[in-house]
Amino acid sequence: MSTTPDVKTREEAHWAQPVSKLKVSDVPAGAINLNVEGRQVVGPLQGFGQLWQKTYRVRLSGSKAAPTDVIKTWKENFPKFWPAGNKFYAPLTGIKPGEVAVLNLSMPGGMPLSTGMLVLYADDESFTLMTPQGHMESGWITFSAYEEDGAAVAQVQSIARANDPMYEIGFMLFAHKVQEDFWHHTLRSLAAHFGVEGQVQMFKTCVDSRWQWSQVKNIWHNAAIRTALGMPGQLVGNIFRRQKDGG
Repeated sequence: MSTTPDVKTREEAHWAQPVSKLKVSDVPAGAINLNVEGRQVVGPLQGFGQLWQKTYRVRLSGSKAAPTDVIKTWKENFPKFWPAGNKFYAPLTGIKPGEVAVLNLSMPGGMPLSTGMLVLYADDESFTLMTPQGHMESGWITFSAYEEDGAAVAQVQSIARANDPMYEIGFMLFAHKVQEDFWHHTLRSLAAHFGVEGQVQMFKTCVDSRWQWSQVKNIWHNAAIRTALGMPGQLVGNIFRRQKDGG
């Protein structure tokens, strides 16, 4: 008797089911929940700017942690390894396929940006997040771990392009460095959790240097602009909710 259907079922369990629009649930009090609900996910084909593939790696030399241990820890403590001022609000169920997380990011100059991510894929050795409309980038980013020469290696790999012309200008001026510093910090923090002073390696390639002018319209969903416009209403709403709850 063939086992192909069972194998397919197990593999499909690691992937998010197709969704037309994102839905947010279980957002903690105080989180800025903007620019996620009702948005569609977007990949590199839907972005505006140059297409980049960036890979960051850190070797956990001296640690006995297996790749599955690394990913389990990473999922359970994902935002704790980020630079200060950046928040990742995962659902109560954690990082699982199909779940939607809210991101509150600290932009240069202290300006907040609210967006989110869809958990596109997750298994014991990797997980992939995909961006929604309005996010800084259009694409996905995969977090994985594997064994090499007797030690676990943690890796972050993105394939994405800036979502609209405003973001592309930002990347050209400063955001590439900010983004790369962000993931260097994350991997060093992850390595430190396992008692390792990690040395992060980075590899980046411009896969497509063209601008996709057909996607200029993406600026309509720009989360930076919409966060700035939506913050007053969000703050007032939070105050009323606290008063209603007796806070």
